[in-house]
This record gives sequence, C-alpha cells and structure tokens, in this order.
Amino acid sequence: MTKLKVMCARSMTSAVNSLSAAFTRDTGKALGVDLDITFGTVGALQAKLAGGETADVLVLGAPAIAAMERSGAVVAGSGKAIARTSVGVAVREGAPAPDISTAAAFKQALRDARAVAFSDAAVGGSAGVHLAALWGRIGMAEEIARKGMPQKSGGEVAARVAEGAADIGLTLIAEFVPVAGARVIGKLPAPLGNDTTYAAGISATCTNRAAAAAFVDALARPSGRDVWTAAGFDWVG
Repeated sequence: MTKLKVMCARSMTSAVNSLSAAFTRDTGKALGVDLDITFGTVGALQAKLAGGETADVLVLGAPAIAAMERSGAVVAGSGKAIARTSVGVAVREGAPAPDISTAAAFKQALRDARAVAFSDAAVGGSAGVHLAALWGRIGMAEEIARKGMPQKSGGEVAARVAEGAADIGLTLIAEFVPVAGARVIGKLPAPLGNDTTYAAGISATCTNRAAAAAFVDALARPSGRDVWTAAGFDWVG
C-alpha cells in the first residue's frame, strides 16, 4: 500500500473522515493506496505549503485552490468544488435565542451578551479572519475587546457556549455541529455573513494522480450529500 497524503481544512474533519473511511474500504484497497490526512486551518495549511511541505491532494478554500491552479501548484482542471458552510451564531441548548434576523438586531444581541466567544483570527481560520474585520466594520471593536473570548478552534468556541461561559458563539456552522450543548440559531444576517466554499485539487507534485482523482471524486460525488449536510455543510459538488 502506498500513502496518498491529503491536507484538508479543519472544519471538514467529520465529513472527510467519514467519506475517507468509505473510500479506503471501497476504492483504496483496489488502487493499493491508504490515506494520510492532515487537518488544520486554511492559514496553517497554506503556511505548511509555503514552508516546503507537500501533499497529493489539497482541500482548501475554493479561491486558494483556483489560485494554485493558476500558479501551477495544482494540476490544471483538477480543482472541484465540494461543500459550503457559513459563519453561524450559537447559544447554549435551552437558552432563549436572541434576534439576529437583521444587522441591527445582531449588533443588539452582541451588546446584550455578557460574553461572546469566537474564532481567533490569529489562528488563520476563515471564520476568525472574517470576524476580526467584521467587528470594526460594525463599529463594535472596542466592545468586543472587552467581552470577547477568542478561541483557537471552532470546537472551543462551541464548548464555551455549551458550558455557559459565553452567551453567544460565532464560528463556522460545521464546527458547532459536533459539539453537544451548543445550538445554532442561524447564519450571520445579510450583509454581514460569510459563506465559505471548499474545493479539492490535485497537487502538481502528486505521483499517483489516478488515485488522487478518485479521492477527489469520492469527496464530491452526490452520494455523499447526506454526510455533508449532517456535518453542517451545503453540498455543492
């Protein structure tokens, strides 16, 4: 068995692990390949690539995959959109849901909250980067600095909400889903929201492109729609 090395955005862990198990069982054995998957924030994975690390398949934000196709780092034409998720708002299970239906209502919900947990932009995830810019955009940077609880992962954001340390949590919906006790009440309202579409592509350094293409197809095929939905994504493959 040879290893097919994959670098994948962390928010996709649950769905990709599920689909990878099926791929290994149904296709990997026939092709003589096993999977070696590294999950991380998009920023962290891009830093690894910039530092010289390589992978056979990359699963990152769609704009990053498109840019790597243009630069030749990803095989031209191999990029394929897979799934989309959004920055969502969550409260503790059983707690009343604040109104977040409009930008004004969302700002009031932030003002009323005792503490707000959110993904830390310093980690390099797409949700954290978007939220860091959003605080200034809506004129709440100083207030968030006082009551904000930046977290190193979406799972930690969800945990702070579930345990009651934060009244509101904000991160990608897909990162709330696996954590019991945190209830997603909706996406950020327009025009404040941020949808993230992820895509997969085959690295130009990949030596087993047939196996890599088969794995990309396994992530994007329609039969996986329910897996993506259950993990908090919209399937777009």
